[in-house]
Amino acid sequence: MSVSPRRTLAASCGLATATLLLAGCLQPPSTAGEGGFGPDNAETDADGVVTILGAFGGDEATLFNESLAEFSERTGITVQYTSDQDFTNTIRARVGSGQAPDIAIFPQPGGLLEQAEAGTVQPADLFLDMDSLDQTLVPGFLDAATAQDGRIYGAPMRMAVKSIVWYPLQAYTDGGYDTDPADLDELAEIATQIRDTGTTPWCMGWNADQATGWVGTDWIEEYMLRLWGPDVYDQWTSHEIPFNDDRVIAAFDAYGELVNTPDNVYGGTSAILSTSFSEAMLPAFEDPPGCLLERQGNFVTGFFPEDVQENLDEEVGIFVFPRSTDGDYDGQPVLGGGDLAALMNGNDPDSVAVMQFITSPEFGGPWAAGGGWLSPHTTFDTDQYPDDITRQTAQIVSAADVFRYDGSDLMPNAVGGGTFWTGMVQWLSGDRTAEQVTTDIENSWPTAEEATS
Repeated sequence: MSVSPRRTLAASCGLATATLLLAGCLQPPSTAGEGGFGPDNAETDADGVVTILGAFGGDEATLFNESLAEFSERTGITVQYTSDQDFTNTIRARVGSGQAPDIAIFPQPGGLLEQAEAGTVQPADLFLDMDSLDQTLVPGFLDAATAQDGRIYGAPMRMAVKSIVWYPLQAYTDGGYDTDPADLDELAEIATQIRDTGTTPWCMGWNADQATGWVGTDWIEEYMLRLWGPDVYDQWTSHEIPFNDDRVIAAFDAYGELVNTPDNVYGGTSAILSTSFSEAMLPAFEDPPGCLLERQGNFVTGFFPEDVQENLDEEVGIFVFPRSTDGDYDGQPVLGGGDLAALMNGNDPDSVAVMQFITSPEFGGPWAAGGGWLSPHTTFDTDQYPDDITRQTAQIVSAADVFRYDGSDLMPNAVGGGTFWTGMVQWLSGDRTAEQVTTDIENSWPTAEEATS
């Protein structure tokens, strides 16, 4: 690392702003970090090379690099992206050994906030125009990158959306079913109408081998958001209220009403656990369809039959998983996720410039055109998406009252990727009640010392 101790963040940010012609330093140099400096690493600063570590690879990595090509040509900055499927452990190891990348792209907020607490991430308000971001991002997105000190330590560079209901277009519209239910009561009425024809309404599968149960956690998160709103949801995911709070049990009960209604789910509850989540909607494309509705994320199109994938706009339709009128909240939330970019070298003007670009509405055109990527910005040019289904998905999020990250990704891994998953399986199979399962999960929540060990 070759940085003059007299170089301040203001100077770095000024160079990045001149390079990008974007809004830059918003704070005086003295707020950049202790002594006026930000987190540092072993990389050479201002050398025109920026290293990035992330979890996505394959075609996604190729499209990410393509989305940076014009930027690199314009600025002269070379971006070296490294993909690591074991990102969570790798970033910890590299930080611990002094080999942190200039920028890390966190697939889950917990890892970002862990590094922020350790002081290895630069507060985003020192180099990003947070007011502008707030105006263009989906509402609530930055909350996931906000640490306990109230500062924001990262910004999203892509988005995933989970609150989508999918249906086979021709069969569904031929049945005359509502394509835009206003609330969960209207959605339940659609299910009744479908059942009355002798067809099962819901396609559903949870099986994911060792990760079986994660689909069920998404359903509980959907109901927590709809019944009680984002504030209670945040209290739940951060353990400010216990996991076995009466409102959590009510969310289980609400989902239980859907999943346990006779003939409401294809194959019944026993088939849910044996059906792969990737194959859950395949019966919808049979003739006649075995089921008509699936609530799943935008990634699910990759598991549809090839002929469906090749012509999504003619084969499938979507609507948002609607709001509730039965709880304390009547807004329309959207559940999802995304990748959060964070600056781990606060002294490098090139890294600042890259961060400003990849977190802006101007980033991602080639990735969007390639499919499978959504911008977290409501101002992103949706004409760059390859099909109407993707554009409708973007519109669903833009119209939402609030966005919240997948709750299990916000919880300690022992819960969000452990007891919450297994508890859902025990509950669905009837081995344990909602009260028992939520109490088991509450008792499994790690102490502060365990969570950081």
